[in-house]
Amino acid sequence: MAGARRRPGSHHRPLAFTAVAVALVGLLVLSLRLVPGSPLQQTATSHPEPAGERSTTQPTDRNARPAPAPARSLEPLPFQAQDLDDLDIEGWYAWSVLDKRTGKIIGSKNMGETSTTASLIKSWVVADYLRRSAEDGKTPSDAKLADATRIIRDSDNTRAQEFYESVGSAASIKRLISICKLTDSKAAADGGWSRTLLSPRDTARLGLCIDDGRAAGPKWTKWLLNEMRLVRGDGDFGIRKAFPAAEQKKIAIKNGWIDRQKEKEYHVNCLAIGDTWTMGVMVKSPFSVGGWDYGMKACEQITEALLRPAN
Repeated sequence: MAGARRRPGSHHRPLAFTAVAVALVGLLVLSLRLVPGSPLQQTATSHPEPAGERSTTQPTDRNARPAPAPARSLEPLPFQAQDLDDLDIEGWYAWSVLDKRTGKIIGSKNMGETSTTASLIKSWVVADYLRRSAEDGKTPSDAKLADATRIIRDSDNTRAQEFYESVGSAASIKRLISICKLTDSKAAADGGWSRTLLSPRDTARLGLCIDDGRAAGPKWTKWLLNEMRLVRGDGDFGIRKAFPAAEQKKIAIKNGWIDRQKEKEYHVNCLAIGDTWTMGVMVKSPFSVGGWDYGMKACEQITEALLRPAN
């Protein structure tokens, strides 16, 4: 039987459809390569890393902490801890040194025991007055600043009492303990500034509190430290006298000395602030030694015994 007759040219249609389909697929592939982010575009533009040059970067661990920087070695303090029981000093004495850079404290075994401060506490009374004035938005008059200078440089008792009352008396000592983070000290039972109880350890902490600005505040700290470097007359003794003359001028001090009739003792106390350290020394000596100058020399003697040998 004869097959069905095809129209002329009908056998070319399948080839034509195939050619069109191939062309469309080619256009589609080309279009996808031009679209940003397309997988085909990434395949076309990425290149394998050469052997031996693959990245060694690891995924970031957000919880990982950077390795600590190597600790920087600090110059040693001019003092070295040692037992001073063999010093030829009559009565009770204790000492403490605080490293301003680290906060570390060294001292005698009894550095936490207290003594009455006498005039040493005036450094805090003036600081408390100046800081509170600044907090109230007030500037002390020239006359008041001159009084403060007399209290620090010359240990004027009358002006110190006026300042003490103006800052609340015993309430000021409670602020001292809180602000300077003291652990051994307390206000006097009778409320007087002279009988404030401080330990050598807390005396060193008071020195740091003055030096870092907590005591007098940012506005007056530099002024107060300068006044303490200019202490003169009877009050210029003790710790800084153990240093060479050139260094003494850089050391801020405030000392206290008094005869305690009730205890029949001379109480002498020394506070000093150096470039990297603060120091407190306290001495109680019997009346039989002859006067408070005995304790004044003892402060210097104790400091000398603690100093490192000169290179």
